Amino acid sequence: MTQDLDISRSTPPQDPVHERARERAETLQGYYIHLLVYLVVNAGLFLINFITTGGDGPWWFQWTILGWGIGLAVHTIVVVTPVFGTDWVDRKAQRLVDRQRR
Repeated sequence: MTQDLDISRSTPPQDPVHERARERAETLQGYYIHLLVYLVVNAGLFLINFITTGGDGPWWFQWTILGWGIGLAVHTIVVVTPVFGTDWVDRKAQRLVDRQRR
């Protein structure tokens, strides 16, 4: 006794609104993963720095926080502000098409 699976129920419809929402969710997921890795790695580097210097030696872990933090700040700006969102890509593509047709 086998049952056939209705695949149409498991795949979302090709709705443009759904596609954009999915792209936004994937963008946010990438950002959250980046933030989590930043926090975990830098906490580990802090512990290594503290253990190896005893708190009295030179602190070098802040340089990784600063350097990587600049990258994370740029990632935050890109995710939070709609400057380069999917709407921007669509508008830019339309402008390029219009320019080609002239």
